[in-house]
Amino acid sequence: MRARPNSTSRPAADPPTRAEPPIYERVLQPHRSLSLAGFRHVILLTTAGLGVSLLPFLGSSVGWALLPFLVFALLALYVAICLNYRDAALREELKIWPDLITVRRVTPKGRVQSWNANPYWVTAQLHTRARIESYLTLKGNGREIELGAFLSPDERVCLHSELNDMLHRTQLSN
Repeated sequence: MRARPNSTSRPAADPPTRAEPPIYERVLQPHRSLSLAGFRHVILLTTAGLGVSLLPFLGSSVGWALLPFLVFALLALYVAICLNYRDAALREELKIWPDLITVRRVTPKGRVQSWNANPYWVTAQLHTRARIESYLTLKGNGREIELGAFLSPDERVCLHSELNDMLHRTQLSN
């Protein structure tokens, strides 16, 4: 999703300062399968496993030769899991009011991208022939943005169904 300001069709009220609550609101975040306690356990078990494999070579030159590789393997695992946790900080905030739909994406580095449109003209599309299975996009206000690319295909299908229902209700009320 690229954030480009569009001054011609921007709604009069800024979405975050609206007094009335949205009629539909979802915060989408990537799933974390490893908790912090699990992270500690993985590091401890890996350290123990690497330590046990080093035991037969303690005090020999082979042990000293293996030690940097084992430490590097442990550090690489630690860095990979930390990067995974950082990437899981991504979130997309979707809000729908009767006259406005907004999507606000906050990247792990804190960069904010936003998009808004009138829900009467917005369509939610589920692309089945895309490179990504069940690729979900929102189209409106002259742009098409991806939504929930980090979700599983089944979750995107469910979200598409919810969005279509909400957009249909919003379009009927206008």
